[in-house]
Amino acid sequence: MVFSFLLLNVLCLTFLKRRKVIMLLSPKTWTLIDCNYRLVLEQLSYRPSVIVYTIVLRAYGQVGKIKLTEQTFLEMLEAGCEPDEVACGTMLCTYARWGRHKAMQSFYSAVQERGITLSTAVYNFMLSSLQKKSLHEKVIDLWRQMVDKGVAPDRFTYTVVIHSLVKGGLCEEAFKAFDEMKKLEFVPEEATYSLLISSHTKDGKWQDALNLYEDMRSRGIVPSNYTCASLLTLYYKNEDYSQALSLFTEMERNKIAVDEVIYGLLIRIYGKLGLYEDAQRTFEEIDQLGLLSDEKTYLAMAQVHLNSGNAKRALDIIEMMKSRDIWFSRFAYIVSLQCYVMSENLDAAEVTFQALAKTGLPDSGSCNDMLRLYIKLNLTGRAKKFIVQLREDQVAFDEELYRTVVRIYCKEGMLEDIGQLTKEMVTNDSYKDNKFIQTFFKAICGEPLRHQKVKGNVASNQLDSTALGYLLRLYLECKDFNNLEEILKLLLETAGSMSVLTQLISNFLKEGDLSNVKALNDQVVRLGCSVDDATIASIIGIYGKEQKLKQAQDVFTAVADSPTCGKLIYNSMIDAYIKCGKPEAAYSLYKEAFKKGHDLGAIAISKVVYSLTTSGKHQEAKEMIHLSFQDNLELDTVAYNTFIKAMLEAGKLNFATSIYEHMLSKGVSPSIQTYNTLISVYGRGRKLDKAVEMFNLAHSSGMTLDEKAYMNLICYYGKAGKRDEAFSLFTRMQEEGINPGMVSYKIMINMYASAGLCDEVEKLIEAMQRDGCSLDNSTYLSLIQAYTKCLKYAEAEQTISCMRRMGIPPTCAHFNLLLYAFANVGMMSEAERVYKELITTGISPDLACYRAMLRGYIDYGLVEEGINFFEQIRDTAEPDKYIMSAAVHIYKYAGKEPEASSVQDSMNNFGIPFLENLKVGAKMKIP
Repeated sequence: MVFSFLLLNVLCLTFLKRRKVIMLLSPKTWTLIDCNYRLVLEQLSYRPSVIVYTIVLRAYGQVGKIKLTEQTFLEMLEAGCEPDEVACGTMLCTYARWGRHKAMQSFYSAVQERGITLSTAVYNFMLSSLQKKSLHEKVIDLWRQMVDKGVAPDRFTYTVVIHSLVKGGLCEEAFKAFDEMKKLEFVPEEATYSLLISSHTKDGKWQDALNLYEDMRSRGIVPSNYTCASLLTLYYKNEDYSQALSLFTEMERNKIAVDEVIYGLLIRIYGKLGLYEDAQRTFEEIDQLGLLSDEKTYLAMAQVHLNSGNAKRALDIIEMMKSRDIWFSRFAYIVSLQCYVMSENLDAAEVTFQALAKTGLPDSGSCNDMLRLYIKLNLTGRAKKFIVQLREDQVAFDEELYRTVVRIYCKEGMLEDIGQLTKEMVTNDSYKDNKFIQTFFKAICGEPLRHQKVKGNVASNQLDSTALGYLLRLYLECKDFNNLEEILKLLLETAGSMSVLTQLISNFLKEGDLSNVKALNDQVVRLGCSVDDATIASIIGIYGKEQKLKQAQDVFTAVADSPTCGKLIYNSMIDAYIKCGKPEAAYSLYKEAFKKGHDLGAIAISKVVYSLTTSGKHQEAKEMIHLSFQDNLELDTVAYNTFIKAMLEAGKLNFATSIYEHMLSKGVSPSIQTYNTLISVYGRGRKLDKAVEMFNLAHSSGMTLDEKAYMNLICYYGKAGKRDEAFSLFTRMQEEGINPGMVSYKIMINMYASAGLCDEVEKLIEAMQRDGCSLDNSTYLSLIQAYTKCLKYAEAEQTISCMRRMGIPPTCAHFNLLLYAFANVGMMSEAERVYKELITTGISPDLACYRAMLRGYIDYGLVEEGINFFEQIRDTAEPDKYIMSAAVHIYKYAGKEPEASSVQDSMNNFGIPFLENLKVGAKMKIP
């Protein structure tokens, strides 16, 4: 019997040993092991063995039978079997496999107390299990114990430990372990290199990251897309875009998959290079590939558009995010706010800022964006309320936000608020060396800066010039001229003081704050200084625009004797004189500047000549032109055009042509404007052939003749009675592809209307309507003129009726044409009917109307009717030479000498000459 039990025991052990590997590979056989194990335990002659227990522990552990494993281990101890390192390791691996870390730690402590040394594989199992749960501190602690025990780590150990050291923030120790790994000739995995490269990149150790990458490449390891992403981030931050593009080429060669992160970096790189359309195409490509999911990619594209100044396209990206239900992070709200601020959408910006505030206290940059928007929209009141809210919410101010707030406070003269904010800012040690903030602190929160300078507590080079400029504005708003002078003196001692003063004055000028401009400039002048010429010129220019000539003269006088007073200032003062209607003063100043050797340029000459001409100072304009010629001043085409036009308006046509000849002799090329003006010069001088010559010369010179050039010559053809030539040129203009506008049609219509060619007028009106031009008051006037000229009175009256139907009210001038036509042929009853219609319409007759009626009465001997008409209008009509002379003649003709004498006396009193040559009945037919 005993033999049988011994044999069974041996067979069981043999079976178990032979099946060891198979059972490890096939955990489902644990039931077979369990049965055999129970059978062995039932044999009286069985002696417990650690090996058998270990095999059973391993089988149970592989299938997660933790309780059975623990019971079996206890049975082993109760049976008197001392567990060895294999059995203990098996238990630890079981706990590690199934994430029972608390039990694993407790069991590990017990193993350590027994002095059992575990194998590297067991440590690897435990380290890997802890790392999977991101228990990096415990990984590091276990690693250190392993090293203390003298257990040799292998490649896997280093891989796991380096990962946890990096994640645990122990980068130096991680790189030490990495170096040890390589010394032991373990080849690191790509993931290890990737992790360490990323760590160096985040820490700004760019060269170390590149060295690691080169080491990885030397070992023939192909980088993953994660490694490439880290390197691209490095190149992006280092602005090494050529290397970034080289890496992209390498990725294509190695067929490394490009993920959304890498595409996002590519978008940023394109943005930095100003390749905005390439960035947009890349974004669209990501979308088409179905890779677009991360808000960071959307926001990268939005920021590229913002950097390009295209707020609309940036907002399109934000709207795309909303439409696709992309979750908005705090950063997304910040970028959205930047979009709305750039597009000046105040309502959307405020809503977005409120949404941002719900995620926590707003960042100082977003607060600054909102304030800049309020300032840009000139909403100072809302900006001040916003600042109060920021202060109540205890938002942390950075320097930029402080600068913006102080700028607003200074503009509003809020001295106490600046002091309180500045005191809070200086409590932050990071601002103890900040010149801008410290300048405000020393100026407002301490004794006067001038005293501090005397005591040696402050030097000019310790003060910020921009801050001093802000302080100048503060004291100007507070009307504190003592502190203003003190700050100004200190500013003038600092570098860049003139640029600060210039900027401050420019701001005042933009705001139209001339009182502060004057106050500051007066202080500067009082200290014996002066801002630059451009700023002084701007001040003079604004005064001129505001018609404040006295103030402009004061500013000019203060610098006129300075050797630095140059062209800009003189030109600005000349402009001021011209804008204030003082062309002679402008001319005088120009001559003064010329005597001092200042060449004010062709533009200044043109302006002065033009202003003299428009104010009727033609002789002075001519003198100035002669002066410029005598001194061989360099003139441009615009100046010559101004000269020619000035002399045209002055009626000095011969001199105008001589200017043109002088222009050619100096090699200055005429423009189309030159030829247009010369056509007018020759046309007015009745030298139509020369006008045509100028037109043809312009055409042969290759210039594109415009509508104005054609119509200018057409006008003079019309005035010369050459209607056929005018129409021919009008047709040629259309053939050249120039569509006549309303003005051109009116010129042609007037020309034919004055000749009574009503058929041609009707054709032109039809063409004008086809070209989309509507008939207006003046067009109807020409049409009525044409009809009356060719005695088509009915058509003329119908035209007036048509005007009314079209909603165009006829004027007295329209009725006058018809009145005159009837009166001219003696149809006075018709004239009287039209006159009554005019009155009924509510139109007040003008002098031309009265004259037309009286002319008809006197020409056709209708004396009584003429007298009645005159007596009706004498109280309403203005004193007029023809009307009153006609009244005298018809009164005398009727034998009413007293009435005639009375009217003639009135004429004498008004100084109106009497027309002797009027004759009653001049157009009456002699029987």
